[in-house]
Amino acid sequence: MENVLAGVWRTLTGGSLPPVSLTGDDSVLPGPFRVPTVATASVAVATLAAAEMLRLRGIEPGTVAVDSRHAAASFASERLLRIDGNPGPSPWGPIAGDYRASDGWIKLHCNTSRHEAAVCWALGVPATREAVAKTVAAKTVAEVESAVITAGGAAAFMRSREEWRAHPQGQAVAELPLVQLERIGDAPPRTLFESARPLGGVRVLELTHVLAGPVAGRVLAAHGANVLHVGAAHLPRIPTLTMDTGQGKRSAYVALDTEGGRAKLKKLIARADVLVQSFRPGALARLGFGPEELAELRPGLVTADLSAYGWTGPWARRRGFDSLVQMSSGIAEENATDAPAPLPVQALDHATGWLTAAAVMTALRRTVTEGGTWRAQLSLAGTGAWLDSVGRTEPTASAADFSDLVEDVDSDFGRMTRVRMAGVLPGAPPQWDHATHRPGSDTAVWSPVSAGTSVGAASAAHPG
Repeated sequence: MENVLAGVWRTLTGGSLPPVSLTGDDSVLPGPFRVPTVATASVAVATLAAAEMLRLRGIEPGTVAVDSRHAAASFASERLLRIDGNPGPSPWGPIAGDYRASDGWIKLHCNTSRHEAAVCWALGVPATREAVAKTVAAKTVAEVESAVITAGGAAAFMRSREEWRAHPQGQAVAELPLVQLERIGDAPPRTLFESARPLGGVRVLELTHVLAGPVAGRVLAAHGANVLHVGAAHLPRIPTLTMDTGQGKRSAYVALDTEGGRAKLKKLIARADVLVQSFRPGALARLGFGPEELAELRPGLVTADLSAYGWTGPWARRRGFDSLVQMSSGIAEENATDAPAPLPVQALDHATGWLTAAAVMTALRRTVTEGGTWRAQLSLAGTGAWLDSVGRTEPTASAADFSDLVEDVDSDFGRMTRVRMAGVLPGAPPQWDHATHRPGSDTAVWSPVSAGTSVGAASAAHPG
């Protein structure tokens, strides 16, 4: 595990691995892919990045420690979530799932009404599994995938590892780093608010959906960031994922399809330190918030852009989700028998989220030591390539018991049972200041600096 972590840390920072304690092994989750190793390395790299932020404040962080069982539990957090003792609603739509076509398997991602409507329109069928299955069975996987994508939906047919490596998008992903972190503009070095937490006083604007981006914001909130998630009232949400990933954040609605909403977003960005966004590549730019515009609007901003299939190649703008990337890239095919064999958890989403948080904190540290405006880019497909590269293990039958790694808290939704924050940081133990707020229940303004920080000295991070 330490070799895997050292490679990621080197990619992210260019330096050697600091002292860290890693315990456990790959037996805590079933299947041959080394998901626990990737989970442990992802949690560790983010916690180490938080430790470096703490050291920058003159606080000794202590030795970071991560156990693979806790890391694995954090990757299964949405499945372990309970509200008043009951699981959250299933995130899967009624016709979402795997279907057998005339020449293979295809996954239809219909977890929102918009994507469900796209599938039904593309196939000319009502929204029933029987109708979808009958129509898909008479077509090739390529025909179904093309029709659904053209209709604005989300789908992927099951390819082998070799087919993905030969595919133009697979080749594009192979040329990209796991995390691309680059300076895209000039800005004076940042001055941090005084705080005993790694990200105390840091404002994070989160424009994300589903899982990877929200996980990144959840990690940043646990290390003290002031995280504001911005969505829109008319956009679909997956309740269980919203409840699980909203820990420690505020939630507001801004209608970006209106001039007033875009003006409000511009004001939020102008006073933000970090922007995490998972719009499809180019979508924010079309609204006037491309990398160049952001660097001009807020010099010193750290932006993290997440995508499904990478930021170059023919599929750079394609809609995608963890389960679809598993189908496209050969992960689901590797051990398929009568049906695709997915990973035991949404590992591509969760790992990308933790890696994004690590990239954000690394870039923030550089804004303090060097100055500049920074951009990080990551993708689910890139994370999948990383998982593939760490090899395989002897599969176990079932997941470990995680019951001792959860905690109960009051929330807007009832008594919530959630997985405790993973990653040990002795100098500033990560914790969420509150449980998930209801979507849109907060105002779209920056709240005062969080408790425990001092604003006695001016901060370059928060002009005005």
